[in-house]
Amino acid sequence: MIHFVLHDAHDSVAVVVVEGVQAGMALTGWIMDEDRMVNVQARQDIPIGHKVALKDMAVGDTVIKYGIDMGKVVAPIQAGEHAHVHNIKTKRW
Repeated sequence: MIHFVLHDAHDSVAVVVVEGVQAGMALTGWIMDEDRMVNVQARQDIPIGHKVALKDMAVGDTVIKYGIDMGKVVAPIQAGEHAHVHNIKTKRW
């Protein structure tokens, strides 16, 4: 079962595409550009349509989604955590 998708192997976050992701679950993701799978363990519950972190990120790090810069980290994020507005902000303002 595919739990999340990402376009580029260098993405630091991916989009959860199923309901019911809970802390402790082993998740499988599909890297579209390479047609291969990756795995991460969920550290938190993550709603469908929200992002899961694929690697540890520190405050100030750039977040990459779909191969592009989509913001900066404002609170530390560990791989498998819910990556959303509470720990990522746009660089526009």
